[in-house]
Amino acid sequence: MNIFTWLTGNFSDRGKALSHYKRGMARANQHDHQGAISDYTVTIGMPDTPADVKAMALYNRALVHVASGDHRKGVGDLAAVLAMDHTIENVKRRARQKLARMKSRSCKSSV
Repeated sequence: MNIFTWLTGNFSDRGKALSHYKRGMARANQHDHQGAISDYTVTIGMPDTPADVKAMALYNRALVHVASGDHRKGVGDLAAVLAMDHTIENVKRRARQKLARMKSRSCKSSV
């Protein structure tokens, strides 16, 4: 990769959003839930974040919320992914699957 490609990639809207998203993923892998949520929130809140990156950040933030015990916020983020118009179908499918698993576990635990 030449320096021009690197510079334009890191300073484009997509590049900036992906940078925060990737840092959120790294923090989630290290079980730094608050740090991951913070990075995903920055990614989601950036005004020119591409829809696919925003959907992935919402989905991953939902997973971190659920992992940290805040199921309500996790469900909210998954619902937001499903409500998006321009979302990668793969991300929507995963969000539907996660919601179904959460509902199934909830039904089993209440029995």
